[in-house]
Amino acid sequence: MDISAFQQLMDDLYGAADRDRGVPATVAWLCEEVGELAQAVRKGTVDQQLHELGDVLAWLASLANQIGLSLDDAAQRYVTSPP
Repeated sequence: MDISAFQQLMDDLYGAADRDRGVPATVAWLCEEVGELAQAVRKGTVDQQLHELGDVLAWLASLANQIGLSLDDAAQRYVTSPP
């Protein structure tokens, strides 16, 4: 699945609830998931790491949808002008 299709899937599945929750709460959830990913990387199994990586990606897509940005566009800078 490409990144734009994933972002659209997250909007289709959770968009209304995400917008009701709002950006500040979504950022908080994203941060929590990043912490869970860090813990899984340190002490978890490959399956736990994959699960948490998916959660981070889903919350990142939710945030991008709420603020009207494309994850494809965000990734493009690494193609055209890597830091």
